[in-house]
Amino acid sequence: MEGHPEVTVLRLGHRPGRDERMTTHVALTARALGADRAVLEPAASGSADTVRDITDRFGGPFAVEVADAPKGRIRSWDGVVAHLTMYGLPVQEVMGEVRAAHFGSEAGSEGGAVDDGDPADDGEESGPEAAGGSPLLVVVGGGKVPFEVYDRAGFNVAVTNQPHSEVAALAVFLDRLFEGRELDRQFEGGDRRVIPEETGKRVEDLE
Repeated sequence: MEGHPEVTVLRLGHRPGRDERMTTHVALTARALGADRAVLEPAASGSADTVRDITDRFGGPFAVEVADAPKGRIRSWDGVVAHLTMYGLPVQEVMGEVRAAHFGSEAGSEGGAVDDGDPADDGEESGPEAAGGSPLLVVVGGGKVPFEVYDRAGFNVAVTNQPHSEVAALAVFLDRLFEGRELDRQFEGGDRRVIPEETGKRVEDLE
């Protein structure tokens, strides 16, 4: 989404023959709910192709990368790392800190306005966070996640402490991060668009 530092979703782990739909849905959820980029394992190149095709058809911008060393992306990330895990702290308790780190210190707790980055509004010089925040890497594990990921993450975040889908966890996390604004996002550059209908299905060709 425009107007904020980049949000990247890293899908860590992929079991060929078992995780194709799940990995594809992680990346599609990232695209639909406001993230700017998804990074997938080399074994998930088929999922990457599917998401690129959907982006071409329904619009973007949204990027998909296949990384040879995805854990290295965590080690080298210059910004905020949030790892989604059922063993983490409740999302409703830590999202205010995540938003402040990502959007800038003026974002504050959930429900607070995001700082527009203009220090002239209050007459005080703003620090780097208030001026624009930091890029956010959201790590979504598949299978057993190495302890290194828990250790390197700035936030280990749980959407409930119950077993469930990583797709559901990502959807709730992104919706709370953007406070629902991602639902009004307008995608550009596609050749078709879904027209909302009370009943039925309508897709409009844009070419």
